[in-house]
Amino acid sequence: MPEGPSILILKEDVQQFTGQKIISVSGNSSIDIQRLNDKTILAFKTWGKNFLICFDDFSVKIHLLMFGTYRVNERKETPPRLSLSFDDGEINFYTCSIKILEGDVNQYYDWSVDVMNENWDPKKAKESLNLIPDQMICDAVLDQNIFSGVGNIIKNEVLYRCRLHPESLVGKIPSEKLDELIAECSIYSFEFLYWKKKFELKKHWLAHTKKTCLRCNLPFVKKHTGKKNRRSFYCTNCQQLHI
Repeated sequence: MPEGPSILILKEDVQQFTGQKIISVSGNSSIDIQRLNDKTILAFKTWGKNFLICFDDFSVKIHLLMFGTYRVNERKETPPRLSLSFDDGEINFYTCSIKILEGDVNQYYDWSVDVMNENWDPKKAKESLNLIPDQMICDAVLDQNIFSGVGNIIKNEVLYRCRLHPESLVGKIPSEKLDELIAECSIYSFEFLYWKKKFELKKHWLAHTKKTCLRCNLPFVKKHTGKKNRRSFYCTNCQQLHI
């Protein structure tokens, strides 16, 4: 599933079409896609893993799910879920979820929980964590209402950086360690963006999909953790378990 930084790259890739009118629409989406015909795109926005195409009285929300893709000024052989054509190019989306958001897009999103948004509020994240003391930190970090944009790669890398066991309970983690974790969720997301643009993201992974801890030279544990049952890679020696 694409994480927040990848959706920001999508936003950058389509900026050429901001302010342009859509001259034709096609695709196998179940929404009324013809509503987009002759509409002018006011802005492209992102909220975490959501990509937003904003018009004057509604917005289109696109989520790339697990295997969604897009193409700018080119096409895949498979039919697109949504294809937007302009005078000088096109955008095509595949294997994704598409929904219409009526009215002002700001009523649907709290921009202060997006770890890559200029309005990101670490204090709010801390307050939200304090309300879920019995939840495992591996689930809390993936909560899009607290850390919008954070996915499983970022989760594993941040927990390793902060030396936190993924099954630690939020309420048992020291306050200063939670502050470190919150900061790293945003810091690592921007590093993820930088490395992905350079096509070298994987070579910087320290924990995700790795077999050996670089700090301890001991085998990593690979386990599906928490209620979300997502893959975790961690070292039981240097990542402290707080329970």
